[in-house]
Amino acid sequence: MRHVTVLGGSGFVGSAIVRQLSLAGYEVKVLTRRREAAKHIILLPNVDVIECNVMDDVVLSKGIKGTDVVINLIGILHNSKKASFTAMHAELPARLAKVCAKLGIKRLVHMSALQASQDAPSAYLKSKSEGENAVLRANKNLDVTVFRPSIIFGRGDGFINLFATLVKLLPVILLAKPNAKFQPIYVEDVAHAFVASLDNIDTYGKTYDLGGPKVYTLRQLVAYVADTLGKKRTIIGLNNMFSYLQAFAMELLPVKLMTRDNVRSMEVDSVCVTSFPAFLGFQPVALETIVPDYLSENNPRNAYNRFRTRAGR
Repeated sequence: MRHVTVLGGSGFVGSAIVRQLSLAGYEVKVLTRRREAAKHIILLPNVDVIECNVMDDVVLSKGIKGTDVVINLIGILHNSKKASFTAMHAELPARLAKVCAKLGIKRLVHMSALQASQDAPSAYLKSKSEGENAVLRANKNLDVTVFRPSIIFGRGDGFINLFATLVKLLPVILLAKPNAKFQPIYVEDVAHAFVASLDNIDTYGKTYDLGGPKVYTLRQLVAYVADTLGKKRTIIGLNNMFSYLQAFAMELLPVKLMTRDNVRSMEVDSVCVTSFPAFLGFQPVALETIVPDYLSENNPRNAYNRFRTRAGR
């Protein structure tokens, strides 16, 4: 299986997967809404970036025709009229599976989310579960692997960097769901899992949870970000009622940072109930070994301290 088509390959996780596919010698086709958004991967060897409206089955069929493997990474964090959870997380995977079967494509690797379930408290997690079920039950001739990561960190992430921005701007952090638990995993480890599964027949029909080596509360993560940036910040944890009120207020902002559905997702801990997949043959990288390098880049004091440490002074 040498020809791989990636849906959502220009995003944070997708870019890491495309880079690893390119390094491994695969011929990669990236389908994206806007080609200009994929400038960072266009020049990679063996990578072709194509504008494609994946919501149109005819266009989608042309985009994935002739490939050996399809990787679906398309997902959204906030529901909207233009892009709903149902359309992107449930209906698209179902349509994609049917198109693959029609074209004779037998391999599909799908991105879901940790704690996706029909019984989940949030529309996000419920829709992710519907997408999982759609691809796993689509066709007996379609070999599917599903990965369900916790929050993903790395340079350019939208989670750790968001709190880093808030820490820099605000002297006091009003934190919704401070005791919600997460098991952050490094983006390159997620990418490695996807690439390693492509030709591994033992992963066919399987679903894998992906989490890092340590579990944190949200309060601990924000405190760690503040400490890494050298900022002393007061963190006030909000109770359930005020968490939802804060989210409601944020929904009124032009740019959605958090919604009530995000808060509902945090009612279940984003923690693995199984061990890290043994077939990968490695243990995931700890957050503390990666985050300081990209959070402290613009902090002169921390940059100087890192220089002294590396210089042995």
